[in-house]
Amino acid sequence: MANQMKVTDEIRINILEALLGPKTVQPNIRQIKRITGYHKATIKSSLDFLEKAGVLQGFGPKVNFRKLGYNLEVLSFTQADLSAQKAFEKYLEEIEKDPHVYWVSSVVGGGNWNFLSRHIYRDIETYHAESQKRYRSIPGFYDLVKDSQSFFSVEPIFKNASRTKSIIELIKKERALE
Repeated sequence: MANQMKVTDEIRINILEALLGPKTVQPNIRQIKRITGYHKATIKSSLDFLEKAGVLQGFGPKVNFRKLGYNLEVLSFTQADLSAQKAFEKYLEEIEKDPHVYWVSSVVGGGNWNFLSRHIYRDIETYHAESQKRYRSIPGFYDLVKDSQSFFSVEPIFKNASRTKSIIELIKKERALE
């Protein structure tokens, strides 16, 4: 009797992971030629140029994490006292090891927030349990983190556009104004 495929079985996960490797997924030059009408050499040299310029950072799968059982996306704003240097270094080490966290950046704007982090979890309970276990036990954590506020992105989603498509549309709009 044949095994039934599941989106999270070992084979599917290994294939998704392999798609993240460098040079694993390449653009289809013939398809780009059909869409644009440009010569293959123009397309290839343009792709090489965009990669060398740092515009193209890679090609890979766009995965719907909710279909894989991760129904909660968390956006956390944190106010940190960066003079607590040792705690901050340990905090960054833990963030680097945490597979739930996929984005951390500095932020500026209203309020006293200086970090934004994005995480994915199966549910709110897992988020709280993992955060408590991983971060709150860092020596000096409460000297470092002065305040934190989390927002949970859940269904329904009203718009989910590609950042790449959005930037292309913005550049086209700006160029039309020139």
